[in-house]
Amino acid sequence: MATDISPRALACARENVRRLHFTGRIDIVGPGLFPDGSADLIVCNPPWIPARPTSAVEHGVYDLGSSMLRSFLDGLTAHLEPGGEGWLILSDLAERLGLRTRSELLADIKAAGLHVVDRTDTRPRHSRARDTTDPLHAARATEVTSLWRLAST
Repeated sequence: MATDISPRALACARENVRRLHFTGRIDIVGPGLFPDGSADLIVCNPPWIPARPTSAVEHGVYDLGSSMLRSFLDGLTAHLEPGGEGWLILSDLAERLGLRTRSELLADIKAAGLHVVDRTDTRPRHSRARDTTDPLHAARATEVTSLWRLAST
């Protein structure tokens, strides 16, 4: 099951499901942050930069005040089956740009009644991380994207 808060993203997901012949295997619901009910595993890849989006496309990158991230964390426990996990895929680019601190993220996780089960980190391999003409090169070259495994405390 997949959901999104953006009707445009939902339309794109439905088209991808159809095009990739996953109809009947993946249900697209929403718009909403969580579908009805609960699950053993909930995965979220929120916008990474806590800043104001200025266009519809930027809503996938910018999340003013980390409100979507906090909404996910705050609602996660209510949507997890006992023993279930929430997987948060998040870049540390906002930390490297001084827009959010690691301690703020950890405090938000704790305040939501969650704890970190494990974290797996990966370095970028995309071309922009190697593009020295990119104004964000220094941050992108050292960026780490993490899979945070979260569970209720």
